[in-house]
Amino acid sequence: MASEPARAKLNLALHVRARRPDGYHELETLFAFVETGDVIRVSEGEGLRVTGPFAGALAGEGDNLVTRAAARFAEAFGGGPWAIELEKHLPVASGIGGGSADAAATLRALGRLQGVGLEALFPIADTLGSDVPACLLGETALGTGRGEQLRAIDGLAGQPVLLVNPGVAVSTAEVFRRWEGVDRGPIGTGPLLEVALAGRNDLEAPARAIAPVVGEVLALLAAQDGVLLARMSGSGATCFALFESVAARDTAAGAMRPQWWVAATRLV
Repeated sequence: MASEPARAKLNLALHVRARRPDGYHELETLFAFVETGDVIRVSEGEGLRVTGPFAGALAGEGDNLVTRAAARFAEAFGGGPWAIELEKHLPVASGIGGGSADAAATLRALGRLQGVGLEALFPIADTLGSDVPACLLGETALGTGRGEQLRAIDGLAGQPVLLVNPGVAVSTAEVFRRWEGVDRGPIGTGPLLEVALAGRNDLEAPARAIAPVVGEVLALLAAQDGVLLARMSGSGATCFALFESVAARDTAAGAMRPQWWVAATRLV
């Protein structure tokens, strides 16, 4: 059996630069990952089993990014069938790359079982979604193109992070559709935290129009002591804050609304 973490993805900054003729968007983003996430387990057998606190959100899905990743791996390298368990801890449709991270972890696990190196998996990851290559890499990186062109950069490993989701699923396609189409400039250069602070998430305004509670989450996070950066991740609705200390993070966690999903974690 091979087990792989499917860590939540954060966009410390996300600059949308242009709409492309192929329907995607040209963007620049700072990818980072946290300890919290789903878990993929692959062994001999057949079928997908979903467990964990958010398993119900995927009930009845006959096809998802995990099964597609396994099918495309088999097409490229052979092997299978496999029994796959997805232990689902991350909320779905929440801007932290849950499905993409699950697909990437599936590819890594199958690669370990079949003796296929990581580099050989990136072409498959690219066909599965714009965030899947970043999740396959699993390291702090600058993403360009539609997010699939990656350059590893120095991260902030160990930085305390609080993830907060208000329990609202937001459609990525709808958020991008509502982007106003204004290019507000590139991501800068320099130390990661400084660059992130100087940056923005261009999808925040359309996400807040769809789910106004995103604004409430961000305001509450930003008001906490010890916050270094508070921002929405991806197309939402999950927001996050980086904190100067574990104590500040944990105090802030207690100030969030009881009905929200909250995860105290750290950058990797």
